[in-house]
Amino acid sequence: MLLTTETRYRLLLVEDDDVDAMSVQRACQQSKILCSLERASNGREALERLRSAQAGTPSGIQRLILLDLDMPEMGGLEFLRTLRADPQLQSLPVIVLTASESDQDRLEAGTLKIAAYLRKPVSQDSLLKALGQFTRCSRSVG
Repeated sequence: MLLTTETRYRLLLVEDDDVDAMSVQRACQQSKILCSLERASNGREALERLRSAQAGTPSGIQRLILLDLDMPEMGGLEFLRTLRADPQLQSLPVIVLTASESDQDRLEAGTLKIAAYLRKPVSQDSLLKALGQFTRCSRSVG
């Protein structure tokens, strides 16, 4: 999904699994939310994309990160810690999508100010609900 003049939301999916990525893409298309969706396959690639896109995001476009925790190179929790330590990126909202059943992962992600924590397999309904809450919240704030 490309950035157009009608785009209201820019989503970055940080996910190394192709099947999970296609599921998220389908949910975004079904949501009717005017968004662009980019994908990074690990945390390091995601940070590079976010930093290079920082200046290129038009005003009025809300950004959201959909994050898997278990990835190669830089995992989700390390990515979250780095994101929250970066003054330019620390306020970006993050929805975690993970297969992890670890209470420790959930607690640590929670301390890193996530918007939602969804366990895989994520139903399209729960993902659409989380996206809907984000878009309603960002419209009332922005």
